[in-house]
Amino acid sequence: MRKIPVTKKHSLLRLAALATAGSGLFYWNVDTDSRTTVSISVPSSICESYSRPCRNLQGLIPCPSFASLDPMQCGNLPLFFSRIGSGPSANISNETSGEVGDGHKHCRGCLGRDTIADAAARVGPAVVNLSVPQGFHGILVGKSVGSGTIIDSDGTILTCAHVVVDFQSARSPFKGKVDVTLQDGRTFEGTVLNADLHSDIAIVKITSKTPLPTAKLGSSSKLRPGDWVVAMGCPLSLQNTITAGIVSCVDRKSSDLGLGGMRREYLQTDCAINAGNSGGPLVNVDGEVVGVNIMKVQAADGLSFAVPVDSVSTIIEHFKKNGRVVRPWLGLKMLDLNDMIVSQLREKDATFPNVSKGVLVPMVTPGSPAERAGFRPGDVVVEFEGRPVGSIKEVIEIMGDKVGIPLKAVVKRADDRVVTLTVIPEEANPDM
Repeated sequence: MRKIPVTKKHSLLRLAALATAGSGLFYWNVDTDSRTTVSISVPSSICESYSRPCRNLQGLIPCPSFASLDPMQCGNLPLFFSRIGSGPSANISNETSGEVGDGHKHCRGCLGRDTIADAAARVGPAVVNLSVPQGFHGILVGKSVGSGTIIDSDGTILTCAHVVVDFQSARSPFKGKVDVTLQDGRTFEGTVLNADLHSDIAIVKITSKTPLPTAKLGSSSKLRPGDWVVAMGCPLSLQNTITAGIVSCVDRKSSDLGLGGMRREYLQTDCAINAGNSGGPLVNVDGEVVGVNIMKVQAADGLSFAVPVDSVSTIIEHFKKNGRVVRPWLGLKMLDLNDMIVSQLREKDATFPNVSKGVLVPMVTPGSPAERAGFRPGDVVVEFEGRPVGSIKEVIEIMGDKVGIPLKAVVKRADDRVVTLTVIPEEANPDM
């Protein structure tokens, strides 16, 4: 930062004109001492074109890209110059993602005028409308309407189980039949290949003699609260509907929503979704599917939920390998620990294990594999299959689909006693 006295009164006007000509920014600020500051931000390329006059101000001082002026000084007009870097980035070509829309360039990761539209355009052709006949004792009583996404050129469609499974009549003659309508107007009769009621994920298959558009699956683990996302689908049978919003929470637990059964995690967004959006894709700004829209809170606005695509990918692998989702069951109620929870527990019970992280076991189901293995309420699981664990999610990931296979767990008990237990998971009842 250098201070340069300028005696000519036209210097302020000249700098203002320079900022305007170079698409610069002109700021005027009055502080609490009634002092006025004028700030001008000028692009480096424009600044370089004025480097010769700038050098005349004081020796070989390079022309800056930012100037701050204080016109309240008596006599001379003091000029402060500050510059970051010596010129345009050498990798400027790598900092743009190319031309989109009407030819405007935008930086990678930035939200521009065409970002949402481009993301929707990449996935839109692969979003389909699903209509499923609903029967009661063999009588057609209505239709279930939802959305889906073609994720493979062989006609594999990803959607929600509650859209394509007739819960009212397992023996319905309409079972497994799905009317599929593409964005381009083509219609097909699809078949339900797999459905997992616990996760509410299903796979529908159609056969086409002509090429089918597909959408790319991304990664939900990269999402952060505040990231922009797009919800696509056919709400109220209004095909090709797009809404945008942000990720509100990346790991909303099913228990937070009052949902019973096995533990599940959802992406929470404020995208507007309605009946018919179920099964449609949640898309990031790169045009990748990061979730499957599944439900909303009826009594509130801006509370929508989607199954993370990482979980969906695991379910699809189970479908391919086993024809169903295999979930090991231990019979443990578990709770993630952190420093605050541990401190509270140690205040109540000084014998509570001295741990910084782990998984607390507050309850063991009678007659379960965990009880037979010797688990007790109050145990803290610190290691599972030789790997340190600090969350229920990590335990579930380590178990995978291991059913009937002995697994070793290291637990800490009162007074820091360490015990190694061997548990043999059973396959969970799908209705649990």
